[in-house]
Amino acid sequence: MNFVRIYLISLLLINHVDIPFKDRLYFISPVKIPLALSANFGELRIDHFHSGVDIKTQGVTGQEVVAAADGYIYRIGVAPGGFGKALYVRHPGGYSTVYAHLERFTAEVDAYVKRSQYERKSFTVSLFPEEGRFPVKQGDLIAYSGNSGGSSGPHLHYEIRDSETEKPLNPLLFDFGKDDNIKPVIERLAIYPINANSRINGKNSVLKIPVTGGNGKYTLAKELTISGTTGFGIKSYDLINEAFNKCSAYSVELRIDSNKIYRYIMDGFAFSESRYVNSHIDYETYIKENTYYERMFLLPNNRLSAYKDVKNRGLFNFTDSGYHKVEVIITDAHNNESRLAFTVKSSVPEGSGKRIPEVGAVPMVYNRINRFKAENISVTIPSGALYDTLFFVYRREPGTPEMFSDVHQVHNKFTPLHRPCTIAIRPDSVPAGLESKMLILQVSDNGLKSSLGGAWSEGYLSTETSSFGTFCVGIDTTAPAIYPNGLSTGADLSGKREMRIRITDDLSGIKVYEPSIDGKWALFEYDQKNNVLIYKFDPERITKGTLHTLVLKVTDNRENQSEFICEFRW
Repeated sequence: MNFVRIYLISLLLINHVDIPFKDRLYFISPVKIPLALSANFGELRIDHFHSGVDIKTQGVTGQEVVAAADGYIYRIGVAPGGFGKALYVRHPGGYSTVYAHLERFTAEVDAYVKRSQYERKSFTVSLFPEEGRFPVKQGDLIAYSGNSGGSSGPHLHYEIRDSETEKPLNPLLFDFGKDDNIKPVIERLAIYPINANSRINGKNSVLKIPVTGGNGKYTLAKELTISGTTGFGIKSYDLINEAFNKCSAYSVELRIDSNKIYRYIMDGFAFSESRYVNSHIDYETYIKENTYYERMFLLPNNRLSAYKDVKNRGLFNFTDSGYHKVEVIITDAHNNESRLAFTVKSSVPEGSGKRIPEVGAVPMVYNRINRFKAENISVTIPSGALYDTLFFVYRREPGTPEMFSDVHQVHNKFTPLHRPCTIAIRPDSVPAGLESKMLILQVSDNGLKSSLGGAWSEGYLSTETSSFGTFCVGIDTTAPAIYPNGLSTGADLSGKREMRIRITDDLSGIKVYEPSIDGKWALFEYDQKNNVLIYKFDPERITKGTLHTLVLKVTDNRENQSEFICEFRW
């Protein structure tokens, strides 16, 4: 029976990334509880692809996490955001595994980390222990699952990487105990007119239509008539056994008249190319509708390595008066397949196909540096920051009384940037002695302001931004707020295991916090998403049954500082 199972797995995976079959059985599950996933590899996120799988931990923290294979811990990370507490294990087979959002490590590793934190006087550390220090065997307990860092709920983020390149690989290409027999679901089709003379059912606008069918077979309820150069997009999702979470497809393929013109396979990717997800998806639709459509065609500056067999960037030019068969094939990592098949009536396009930009728009080519200047503002967009040639639009309107400049509308939030652009704004006025407190703000549609910082140069404040939008100059003279949660001088904390203090900043953001107890630096963990500092009482560092003095200084990114001093008994 085992031989039959192994043989069937090998047949299912024969078309996947070139991983030797013996390696597909290399890993075991990193958790001892039943394996259930809440997110899969390559899942679509704004600004990045998901670099691993998210394993459910039954809604709680503290589940045992084990080494998926023999190896040694080569890296340990602790941070208030991102992966939070994370372990990195290197294996002799050329692979590494990552275990993130942990609650805590094993006692030996915890002691090593804490010692390093006190030596560096920093909660945030990235450590690289020598190879022989923390060896592990497959199945060894290495940590406990948590909700640390940027996690939105208890789970284990698990990755498999190529050790040489640190490139994340799709864990579902390895058999570590997760089966799946559910076919992907196709919800909607999108059709994009590429040129001015492209027509979709007579209109030069994007058409999004629902599909009909199910159980792997889908079609369209109405006939499509298309003329000119056109691209297609798809809205789909995958379900995995024993979970209701909607995951991303592993493979998307487009065929027209039985000819393959586009194929996308999410076997792996380099972190340096992860931001190309903003070109892979219909970014504007996501911003407007919070919905992911995957393009089945490439924008000119989309250099993601996941595309195969792409012809003419996946675009098709409907120029005759015939009929064309279109087929979209969606596959998951276990080769469950769904197909959308429909027919397009083609018609001859009319006109030149050249788009006429709106009045005042400035053409910007994606593969060169683009610069724009207007009164009191300049914008520099580096080569490669745009995914396609852009007709750049700028507008200005008076600022509100609390602003120190006009409000500058730099293009629009619906156009993504692959690399940050530089924005420099000259303020209308600068309060005497407060130059260092001024900063550039990005303003959302509902008026919320977020700080981008900024440095002075020739009378301008200059900063980088990773998105277009609305910007102005503001000022931050307000110190961070410290909320001691009832802690005050004379408090008796005997018998308590920890103390919690909340810290927030209203504009420029917290730059650093400096805690000390009895004049010595103390390890306060920073839960950034909840704005909470946590000190776990340590009898090896403070004496029980005595009075202690806590001093906490919190500084924001414009050097405004608050201080909290309190005597307590523990």
